[in-house]
Amino acid sequence: MGDYCGPLNRFTVLDLTRVRSGPTAVRHLADWGAKVIKVEAPAAVDKSKGMGGARLGSDYQNIHRNKKSLSLNLKEAEGLNIFKKLLVDADVVVENYRPDVKERLSIDYESLKAVNSRIILASISGFGQDGPYAKRPGFDQIAQGMGGLMSITGLPGQGPVRVGIPIADLSAGNYTTIAILIALLEREISDEGQWVHTSLLESMISMLDF
Repeated sequence: MGDYCGPLNRFTVLDLTRVRSGPTAVRHLADWGAKVIKVEAPAAVDKSKGMGGARLGSDYQNIHRNKKSLSLNLKEAEGLNIFKKLLVDADVVVENYRPDVKERLSIDYESLKAVNSRIILASISGFGQDGPYAKRPGFDQIAQGMGGLMSITGLPGQGPVRVGIPIADLSAGNYTTIAILIALLEREISDEGQWVHTSLLESMISMLDF
């Protein structure tokens, strides 16, 4: 995008997201001018086996457009130290790991806040940050089913039908962007960051509000 400057160009976002829900949230911020640094695990460490599609594929390029990229191994002290240096001048961190991963990597909100009290951490999970399903990975189709959407999609007598797009992922990403923008507005008054989060299941239930 060259020297494009949008209304969010004064904000720096550290993007720890993968697959679709998290990248969707961050893409909105990037499209409106935020400086986004996508922090990726080195290929030798990343065991996701291509989650998110081929790096040079059209879908991957679309969902990660307008972002810069940096390879860091957050499981090693050196990588974590570099991340914390970036954190000092950042405004937002976005992640969609399973909830327990944040503590293992020392990137939970309390740890981030100790470095930068103005940081906003945005988290997306499958089923929430606590509760009996918290540690389970989340998938769009499961959220569609558990959230109830599949029961009202399709033809009478046909049985549950999955929506043709990853609606739970996209909805969670969109809600997360809204939460980030609200937190940034609130920070102008309090001068403090906060932790905002949603889940695939929560966003799916919310979309069925009527």
